Amino acid sequence: MNEKQLLALYGLKWNPFGANLPTEALWRRPGLDPFLFRVENLVLDGGFALITGQTGLGKSKALQILADRLGRIGEATVRVMERPQSNLGDFYRELGDRFEVNLSPSNRFGGFRALREKWRNHIKDTLLRPILLIDEAQEVATSCLNELRLLGSVQFDSQCILSTVLCGDDRLPERFGLPELVPLGSRIRTRLLLENLDRDEALAFLDHSLEQAGAQHIMTQNLKQTLADHCAQNLRVLTNMASDLLAVAAERQITVLDENLYLEVFSRQPKPARGQKTGTPALAHRRAA
Repeated sequence: MNEKQLLALYGLKWNPFGANLPTEALWRRPGLDPFLFRVENLVLDGGFALITGQTGLGKSKALQILADRLGRIGEATVRVMERPQSNLGDFYRELGDRFEVNLSPSNRFGGFRALREKWRNHIKDTLLRPILLIDEAQEVATSCLNELRLLGSVQFDSQCILSTVLCGDDRLPERFGLPELVPLGSRIRTRLLLENLDRDEALAFLDHSLEQAGAQHIMTQNLKQTLADHCAQNLRVLTNMASDLLAVAAERQITVLDENLYLEVFSRQPKPARGQKTGTPALAHRRAA
């Protein structure tokens, strides 16, 4: 069944557990709104912000919400780095492309000066620092992270002409303990640490997602509680489980998803390979977790 058929079957505005949700429909985790407010202030002063947490807890969605909110600030310049794993030369090329500055790969000092001049002019015209967002920032080379720190620092480190938001998994804050990155780690002005979901947060996510899509009627409360209890406290696992159930229900033309469907879908025992002994069946979501 394709997406249009699924939406028509349940009368949905969109797939509540799909990947391409409208930004305004995304669930906001507790603690996100105060962080968004602090980053908005960072646009006035410059500096670094950090979003971090284990895999599958919603870091990229938080960054998406932040990008949308910053984009609503009049005259704000928001740019996203798409290749965090670049070497220093490609790092400069992408910065030049994002901020519309012609850079020569053979003249790194010229690129350094041109970017700073571009940012200074932007601040002079708007009183706002340009904003750079970097997802998967744990992949950024140490030399590039230090270059960002130096690029944005002026007047003997008394002013910052760039606002940078780094978003990455738990490896990123660990790197700030390395001697070569301690100066950057000490300059992070605001942080958002995403922790494992508790049961109430998992239920809140399900309720919010279904309500935004106009789908409150398609999932029983018992099923929501079952999903919340067996998602390994991980937002991605919870979303994938709910998406799998919805796909199976749509294929079978089931109008209301309940815990019986959950047991049927996730308690299936895979066929053993030839010569393999049959063991105790494991739930699919536990294997995923």
